Amino acid sequence: MEHARTQTDDRTLMQHTGWAYWPIAFIARLPFAMMTVGVLMLVVSATGSVRVGGLTSAAVGVGVVIAGPLIGDLVDRHGQRRVLVPVGLANGILLALFPVIVMSGMPEGVLLASALAIGLTAPQAAAMSRSRLLTIITARLAPGRRAQTTSRIMSYESAADETAFVIGPFLVGILAAFIAPWAPIAIAAALSFGFVIAFALHPTARVMPDAEDAAAARAPIRAVFSGRILVLVAATFAVGMFFGGTLTSLTAFAQAHGDEASAGLLYGLMGIGSAVLALGVVLLPARFALRARWILFALVLTLAAAGYATADGFGSVIVWLLIMGLGVGPTLVTLFSLAGERAPTGRAATTMTLLGSALTLAQALSSAVTGRIAEDGSLGAAMIVPAVAGVLVLALGVVNALMERRPTTARAAAPAL
Repeated sequence: MEHARTQTDDRTLMQHTGWAYWPIAFIARLPFAMMTVGVLMLVVSATGSVRVGGLTSAAVGVGVVIAGPLIGDLVDRHGQRRVLVPVGLANGILLALFPVIVMSGMPEGVLLASALAIGLTAPQAAAMSRSRLLTIITARLAPGRRAQTTSRIMSYESAADETAFVIGPFLVGILAAFIAPWAPIAIAAALSFGFVIAFALHPTARVMPDAEDAAAARAPIRAVFSGRILVLVAATFAVGMFFGGTLTSLTAFAQAHGDEASAGLLYGLMGIGSAVLALGVVLLPARFALRARWILFALVLTLAAAGYATADGFGSVIVWLLIMGLGVGPTLVTLFSLAGERAPTGRAATTMTLLGSALTLAQALSSAVTGRIAEDGSLGAAMIVPAVAGVLVLALGVVNALMERRPTTARAAAPAL
């Protein structure tokens, strides 16, 4: 295994990774982006119940949040290749079996257990890509290149996440509408077998800190649970709550209007501006501090979500979804950029998987709660959930700004934001 003692040079990150890394790493995150939505739509289609679909989707999220930090810790200790290969294979098998279980009319408990197993084996390629690239930047790039490259990579990775979160539901909607409700999960299984394994076996997975040096320098696991990181986890959880509430309320909205399959397509509209603006964050001036970006873009998200809650037709829903995307993309970029800066030494994978797990868990739990509200309450009440999530993201942004202003020894040693 190749360690981080390799001498730095003047080559770019692209020259170190090779061009093939980028499409492989992007496609490898699609199964993760598709599974929550795919499970929701398949179960709703098979059972006719948004409630059961939301609960099953939530079970996926519970599995992710249980296993995510454990997988991250194993990766920090043993490297990505040794962990991702068996995890990717197990996840592909479970995804392939899930449509069979659902279409066989199994009891609700079996559906929930199967969904939990899918979440427990979910390979978080996005978090792994972030930590892998950060390791390469530290180990291989000349010191003068590191700060700017890190900023660009965090923007790219968040934009890639946004795009995956758009393409994932979009593919689910297309495949479910034109093939069958089971098709999205079957495709996710095939992608897991192919691209997650290819991502795990890519040569970049070999680059990791020297085992002895890493063990000596690695911060204790409790360092990951500091206030400066937990506020990011909480905010990422709120963003996941926004995603889940939006997706499920859209599903209920489309179902009420007799076009359930269009939910994934409508959800994809939100990501158009989101992905573009997420990529554009790298162009913002350095004096526009991350804490200020968080508050500004969270405010855009909240106001647009409030407008969405009042929409009563497809036209107005589409407009508000597009505006919501302008807020959520840059907010997610900001959160992961802060996480990259604040991750304790040797705990990049653990930190990133913790945020990724919070995002997925919240998306799934919010789907379950929103589904219950839509089914037992009203569609209007379900469409308020994204606005509640937006308010939470905004409030946590204010908390983060206050924490940044607090003069502490830890802050004095931290990089300026």
